[in-house]
Amino acid sequence: MSHPSPVNVANLVTVLRIAVVPFLAWALLVDGGDDLTWRLVAAGLFAVAAATDRVDGYLARRMGLVTDLGKLLDPIADKALIGTALVGLSVLGDLSWWVTGAILVREIGITVMRFFLLRYLVLPASRGGKIKTVLQSVAVGAFLLPLDRLPTVALVLASVLMGVAVVVTLVTGADYVRTAVRVHREHVAGGLTDATRRAAATGTTAPDHRHGGAAHGGPAHGGPGHDPTGSGPDAVASSR
Repeated sequence: MSHPSPVNVANLVTVLRIAVVPFLAWALLVDGGDDLTWRLVAAGLFAVAAATDRVDGYLARRMGLVTDLGKLLDPIADKALIGTALVGLSVLGDLSWWVTGAILVREIGITVMRFFLLRYLVLPASRGGKIKTVLQSVAVGAFLLPLDRLPTVALVLASVLMGVAVVVTLVTGADYVRTAVRVHREHVAGGLTDATRRAAATGTTAPDHRHGGAAHGGPAHGGPGHDPTGSGPDAVASSR
């Protein structure tokens, strides 16, 4: 079975999302963030770039262009876009630094962890991670708007959205860490089980084999090497 080239349209869309980041930062910081036109330009750039997160994933699955490079670049592009907007908002005094710090520590930590796990497998964005990204995008997008020129309710809604995004960010970060610990432990013990590979790919929690299943006679529901998903032991994910 041939593997798609990493140089493809889906990955190009992801790279373009990264390329937007410096322009977003510049537009946001023009005139200390007080210029209405450039503030709206920044919000527009962010909205368009965030929307491409759906486009590259759709193209990759639809056209069979899922690659390891895409799995790595996609979450990095999300973090670069959202992280830049968060830092810019905090520099302008529109968002508390503790919010930006909490999110960035989680995002940078997970990114470093992903690179560490490359020796075992590629850990793509999980379902929970994607939900987190959507919440962050909506919340950050709301704060990029000129809230001081909008009704007070707009600031209240933006603040609530950001609070929810922070909570989900930290919870999903803990899930990634649990998956990473299991991957490392099983590798040290002699190899990853199919259940852990599927858990890493989908963002779910792998069953604890110390209490049954594969620990008592090979992989669960079958003999050695059995993979009920039909994806093979080297399959990591069905999506970016």
